[in-house]
Amino acid sequence: MQERTQNIRAAARRLLEEKKVDCVIGYIEGTIPLRAQPFVAYTPEEADKLIWSSFCGGNLATITSARKGTMAVVAQGCVSRNLAGLIHENRLERKNLHVIGVPCIGMLDFRKIEARVPYMNVVSVTEEENSITVHGYDTEGNEASETILRREVKRDNCYTCLHRNPVNANETVAAPVDETAGGNIDYIATPWIKLDADGRKQEFAKNFASCIRCYACRDACPLCYCTTCFVDENMPQWCGKTQDPADVQTFHILRAFHCAGRCTDCGACETACPQGIKMRRLTSMLEKDVRRLWEYEPGMSDEAEPPLATFTQNDPQEHFK
Repeated sequence: MQERTQNIRAAARRLLEEKKVDCVIGYIEGTIPLRAQPFVAYTPEEADKLIWSSFCGGNLATITSARKGTMAVVAQGCVSRNLAGLIHENRLERKNLHVIGVPCIGMLDFRKIEARVPYMNVVSVTEEENSITVHGYDTEGNEASETILRREVKRDNCYTCLHRNPVNANETVAAPVDETAGGNIDYIATPWIKLDADGRKQEFAKNFASCIRCYACRDACPLCYCTTCFVDENMPQWCGKTQDPADVQTFHILRAFHCAGRCTDCGACETACPQGIKMRRLTSMLEKDVRRLWEYEPGMSDEAEPPLATFTQNDPQEHFK
């Protein structure tokens, strides 16, 4: 990770010194352990604050949408695909974008790490290729540390990532890694597929029962860039703002359908959710159908037409059932 950090800083400093971009969008250390926060560097000096760690869990494409001027963005596979999608949807111009690609070995889930060390007040984390060491203090104030294998605390979406290397990057800061994480992405949808309609309805209601309508999932998603969200419309009102199950479920269903054929499974929604809701169980069903019916993966090209935004005479009819 340290090598990636140094290479990102060097690339950002060079681009800003040569005035090839107005800013570089990346990450800096978060204000609390196990977090990284988005940061926009406007000067070569600010570029030296940029970092790369396994806690860069947000999606920087969200910050770029409709942003004016030239910019560089630090992007792993999923984020680079979202950038391609925003270009296609006319939210970005490719000529104004410089992608600093980061081959990704997977982000880590701070909730899983905290659950592994409940006795510890975490202060810092040291990262190795296959493990991390968590440093802090136990309940009695004594120094403590614990080493954890990376594969045991990765974010759920990183187990099934299909494209870990950045797409259409202008430059990369590390050697390519294995393209996939090795997991079966269709497995996420399997529990729903095995159930009948009533069973799916029950599981869906259970999955989203703890939603508090904070909209963190929406705000973290690079696909949700509408000036006025449908939940804020009142003429007509698409759904209420209460925590009545009908309103909660309507929100999640409509948001998921807006993302269908566009979602890169970046996991930002689940990372942002304070309730730890498994939203990918819903979006995975939609993306599985898009891959199966149209053999399409979003964001692999700036120019490819999303299947749900186009019509052809030989469109498969099964998706209407």
